[in-house]
Amino acid sequence: MSQRSYKIAVIPGDGTGPEVVAEGLKVLGAVAPRFGFKYETHAFDFGGERYKRTGETLPESAVDDLRQFDAIYLGAIGHPEVKPGILEKGILLALRFALDQYINLRPVKLYPNVDTPLKDKGPEDVDFVVVRENTEGLYCGAGGFLRKGTPHEVATQELIATRMGVERCLRYAFDYTRKRNRKKTLTLCGKTNVLTYAFDLWERAFHEVGERDYPDIKRDYAHVDATCMWMVKNPDWFDVIVTDNMFGDIITDLGAMIQGGMGVAAGGNINPQGVSMFEPIGGSAPKYTGMGVINPLAAIAALQMLLETVGEAEAAQAVERGIIYACSRMKSMAAGRMGFSTSGVGDLVTSAAAG
Repeated sequence: MSQRSYKIAVIPGDGTGPEVVAEGLKVLGAVAPRFGFKYETHAFDFGGERYKRTGETLPESAVDDLRQFDAIYLGAIGHPEVKPGILEKGILLALRFALDQYINLRPVKLYPNVDTPLKDKGPEDVDFVVVRENTEGLYCGAGGFLRKGTPHEVATQELIATRMGVERCLRYAFDYTRKRNRKKTLTLCGKTNVLTYAFDLWERAFHEVGERDYPDIKRDYAHVDATCMWMVKNPDWFDVIVTDNMFGDIITDLGAMIQGGMGVAAGGNINPQGVSMFEPIGGSAPKYTGMGVINPLAAIAALQMLLETVGEAEAAQAVERGIIYACSRMKSMAAGRMGFSTSGVGDLVTSAAAG
């Protein structure tokens, strides 16, 4: 029987991205021999420095090159000398669409000894997952300008929802809820009372697919504004939330705050049949570059998601145990106040995850 082996594309990115990726790779190096798999990595220099040097965000070969890998591990994209939007659209959105990463997966989990702004809430209350549709909605670029720059300017931005795109996202969410096997409750987050076309489609597909193929999963619905309210007031109500692209973008940042901040929040851009990309939620934090004070736990949690997605569940669980151990020793999740350096936090996780 051949040993399990994975090819991982690494995009360290900008700012503190390379620092946090280095800690994630340190942890990977510790769990691979323990759990009996091999891996090889290949680094790509996509990001602000390359753009400044060459004027291109991605070379023509990038997408085909990345398709050859089992997963992509991303640090952060964002450079203070590059106009906002250029790198995000030219790299992150471009890869997301080209590789058809139609799911954005965001666990919202509060670990012990991590501060949350929610009064009287603890790890037992904050443990749910958001499944966000990742390639349609308001973010697919449909729209334009009429009479731009004049007093009569018109701007349009269209929300695109297709039955195919909605249904494949819903099926992933139903499957994930079943596999998670907690409350077995899937909540559709939308705005059926105002966005009466797009979310009519979402709601009909939600109930049709659920009733026909997932009778064991309880279905629930909440408007996006109510979802934000309940995420603060009663986060324990949620198990898995499924929603569209823009609403998912918004509620997952709220989720990051209630789980302790950007320093611990990770996400995956998933193509279940192709190549998925995993990243910390926070930005490149250029003001902390090279200081060794940035929190690497979000990047390490992204590595945990990568391992789980490629099928290394035991290794992923070991990484999570390492994260929990690190949290128990750290003074804060905030950069510069952790009580450890960036590499020191990585060492804590590594020592625990390596067994």
